[in-house]
Amino acid sequence: MVWRPALSADDKRIYLFDTTLRDGAQTRGVDFSVNDKTTIAEALDALGVDYIEGGWPGANPTDDVFFDNPPSLTTSRFTVFGMTRRPGRSAENDPGLAAILSTKARTVCMVGKTWDYHVDIALETTLDENIAMIADSVALANQRRDEVIFDAEHFFDGYKVNPEFALDCLKAAYEAGARWIVLCDTNGGTLPDEVFRIVSEVATHIPNTSLGIHTHNDTENAVANSLAAVKAGVRQVQGTINGLGERCGNANMMALIPNLALKTEYDIGIRPEQLESLTPVSRMLDELLNRSPDRSQAYVGERAFSHKGGLHVSAVQKDPRTYEHIDPACVGNRRHIVVSNQAGRSNILSRLADAGIEVTADDPKIGRLVEDVKSREHDGYAYDGAEASFELLARNLLEGLPKFFTMESFRVETERRYNARGVLTTVSTAVTKLMVTGDTYLEAGEGNGPVDALDDAMRKALLRAYPKLADMRLTDYKVRILTPQEGTAAVTRVMIESTDDSGARWVTVGISPNIIEASYEALRDAIYWKLLHHADGR
Repeated sequence: MVWRPALSADDKRIYLFDTTLRDGAQTRGVDFSVNDKTTIAEALDALGVDYIEGGWPGANPTDDVFFDNPPSLTTSRFTVFGMTRRPGRSAENDPGLAAILSTKARTVCMVGKTWDYHVDIALETTLDENIAMIADSVALANQRRDEVIFDAEHFFDGYKVNPEFALDCLKAAYEAGARWIVLCDTNGGTLPDEVFRIVSEVATHIPNTSLGIHTHNDTENAVANSLAAVKAGVRQVQGTINGLGERCGNANMMALIPNLALKTEYDIGIRPEQLESLTPVSRMLDELLNRSPDRSQAYVGERAFSHKGGLHVSAVQKDPRTYEHIDPACVGNRRHIVVSNQAGRSNILSRLADAGIEVTADDPKIGRLVEDVKSREHDGYAYDGAEASFELLARNLLEGLPKFFTMESFRVETERRYNARGVLTTVSTAVTKLMVTGDTYLEAGEGNGPVDALDDAMRKALLRAYPKLADMRLTDYKVRILTPQEGTAAVTRVMIESTDDSGARWVTVGISPNIIEASYEALRDAIYWKLLHHADGR
């Protein structure tokens, strides 16, 4: 029996189908573990998406194990992915179909060819056989599972060259019982006006309440193409967290969800309190992948609601709508006032408030702080990306900083040598002399590089007084040459991003003609900021 809800053509409900666990796993450098998949699925379920595609059983051991013990979902429909039967086989005797129809997932998403070129070249079969493959596979899945979704692979390319065949493939799936017919822009080469036109034409053959869209981002149009398809009538939208996916990625759910929820009249089934988890979900995925978040990502990026120019800041403080298209809190993000040589008093005051530093607007020290920031940025510091170093600078000027430790001296060496196995290796060592709470410690450290070795030596001394430093980690290290005309004597700027078990992230900066000295300055600030926010260090 075909399950299709009674929906009118003008129904405003849009169903969200997340493919992160399959399409996202095809991203270069991404390799989800079973635990990763479970964590992501549970986060998507809490967010409130309608479908979570778990992967392709039989394609790899990870997916096999994942489907043997699927996550417990309360909102989302756990979906298995596979393909139509092979040419020359019956659906009942196809091992690929058997693999996906034997899982615990009650919803099946099945991909099939809809471009005649691929039928000829990839499948090496006839167009009629391809249509029969789609119909037979969907019909069998519809008998054995609750819901069947048909992904029409390369549909837009196929429709442009042979619309009759492409439509026949869709009709075969629909008539065999597919709940959803998803139009796929598989190589990401279609533009929004084409998507709107083609979807509108398809909707005269297949009810728009059964149409979906699956786009790739090869022309930077995946989100725009998805929205164009919704405007043309589709009622299911597929995408991934942070736009993860093969090549240039898939449609980014972190943009699609708020665009649909906050910019249109459509209902996506996500409550306002769930929408507030959007930014945490985005950053959770980056944390799992050990990747730095895209700070410029719409809605959920750190810079999405960041303001740098003094006039902009003054306007935002009077009325946020002047430079913010939504309230950042709606998507779990926050306003970020940047401090830089473009900043005025309003930037400084706002940033101080964010840091919890109480100061009156007419305090004469504010003017000194503004001039100090501008002077330092002229020298090469970058406080718009190193807020932790700015906070330390401000606190030192306004109220003074505790003396957590003093570096009396340090020495760093790097040795390139052959080890006992005859393998060429490079080892860095550091020796530090620190004054910590009245005691002097001489410590040596070793690491993969000079900064790692310096960090190791410093911690051996500092952890005795400040055990809370044990969970602090360096997650990113960037170096920029500020005066390339000076050659090897150039001034360098080092920026370090750190995190700890609380999930906090902070960035610090150091500059010097000596890269080790610049690195130490940024590392020192990172440790100081951590200790300042855990005053007793314990």
